[in-house]
Amino acid sequence: MFSQRLALLKDVLKNCEYSTKKEKITEEKAIHLALGLLMKTRNQKGSVYVIGNGGSAGIASHFAIDLLNVFKVSAHTLYDSNQMTCIANDYGYDKVFSIPLKTMLKPGDLLVAISSSGKSPNILNAVEIAKEMEINVITLSGFLDSNPLRKGGDLNFWLDAKDYGLVETGHFFLLHTIIDFVMSEKKTLAAHEKQNHPSL
Repeated sequence: MFSQRLALLKDVLKNCEYSTKKEKITEEKAIHLALGLLMKTRNQKGSVYVIGNGGSAGIASHFAIDLLNVFKVSAHTLYDSNQMTCIANDYGYDKVFSIPLKTMLKPGDLLVAISSSGKSPNILNAVEIAKEMEINVITLSGFLDSNPLRKGGDLNFWLDAKDYGLVETGHFFLLHTIIDFVMSEKKTLAAHEKQNHPSL
């Protein structure tokens, strides 16, 4: 069972599609574009907001922590229970991210939106707010290739699977790989500095 699922996950990740607003791009270009957007946010002293529902919320929280700890960029989720229940009660759950973001987003920020189906109204509303405010967006989705989130970002990751477990695990793998790439680059730079400046 485990080996069969692992084989399925491998196929899903192998066939991941990467795109910008205009075109499909390669895996290498997608990773460098993701890093470029993150670096731009950090250099402009902006914040990264990471959102998702259910299992995707867990992935969002983990990624936000890694961004803060490894990438040294201000990173947040919007999962305070008081805030979420207040907004959901007053405006509806479909506005639980978009209303806070409308107040909190500022130039130089970045939104990372995660939805397995790519159809969650609260995620789509948040992306629309970001677009209106000219904030860069990275999306991660799965299920149908026609899902509305798939082409909603400046950079999009789409997994061709209709299985929540595979899509969520795949999204976690993709985001963690970006962080691992950052860590490997840091080690390479540190080794280069030590080699060229042995007294340091």
